[in-house]
Amino acid sequence: MGGRQPPLGVLGAHLVVTRPPRTGRATLVVALAAAAALGACSDDGSAPTEPATSSSAPAPEPSESPGSSETAASAEPVEPPPTATCYRLSYDDAVAPTTSAEPVRCAAAHTAVTFESGPLDTVVDGHLLAIDSQQVADDVAERCPAALGDFVGGGADALRLSLLRSVWFTPSLEEADAGASWYRCDVVALAGAERLAELAPPMKGVLGTEAGRDRYGLCSTAEPGTPDFTRVLCSAEHTWRAVRVVELGGQGSGQEQGQQEYPGEDAARSAGQEPCAAAGREAADDPLDFSWGYEWPDAQQWEAGQRHGLCWVPD
Repeated sequence: MGGRQPPLGVLGAHLVVTRPPRTGRATLVVALAAAAALGACSDDGSAPTEPATSSSAPAPEPSESPGSSETAASAEPVEPPPTATCYRLSYDDAVAPTTSAEPVRCAAAHTAVTFESGPLDTVVDGHLLAIDSQQVADDVAERCPAALGDFVGGGADALRLSLLRSVWFTPSLEEADAGASWYRCDVVALAGAERLAELAPPMKGVLGTEAGRDRYGLCSTAEPGTPDFTRVLCSAEHTWRAVRVVELGGQGSGQEQGQQEYPGEDAARSAGQEPCAAAGREAADDPLDFSWGYEWPDAQQWEAGQRHGLCWVPD
């Protein structure tokens, strides 16, 4: 229970498009602020995803209604939702804190698959927290995105270069009164502005396959930085593809990276010039005539956890 989840994130802060002529010298550099089509993973992270969110709804105050921790403690426990279960969710369903959607057969059309579930951690320092407390919500919001990569496979970069995202649910206050104290993590695929794509089973390990990366990869309808640029799944009609991740967060543990300060726009922009030019050169038929694009996070996205940029090439 709690406020709505943040928009399913995709990186979309700044962009450089460079076209060197056959002499190898750059003749066009465009830098602009591009609004994130669906948010920040995130999601995330257009893409990225990672992850990554740049905005979130205000969190509600923990409830003092019958859904309190005292009532939940006296009810019979309820098993968490089963994994490998499919649902047909809308975008609004996916970003809601709770859900009443019924499962569907995975052979039928569906837009979400449960990949992890378990009991909520509601006891802190010997105190039982309300199911709609901010601490409980924050724990689930960290747990589900962290578990998605292992489920879909392919490594961290494969997930960042895709439009797969995690969404999560906890019980309603009424369900908590009846003994429910679980979390549920689902994987979904973004198909456009506030729209989910249908999924094709199996989803486990899907980004570890070329077919899965081609289906759920991050592509665009036009050259980055142009008016017709829209992020789409690579299985849809497209002309550009995100092909490389540029790490900006440095080394260290997740906690250490989380404490790193934003390097500044100039440094974030400069970090992608060489690797993205190399990606464009590798993708081109002529190594002296190629195009490439680069996106990097702004300060707000950095604060939300977006610590990488993306390289784009024509596709």
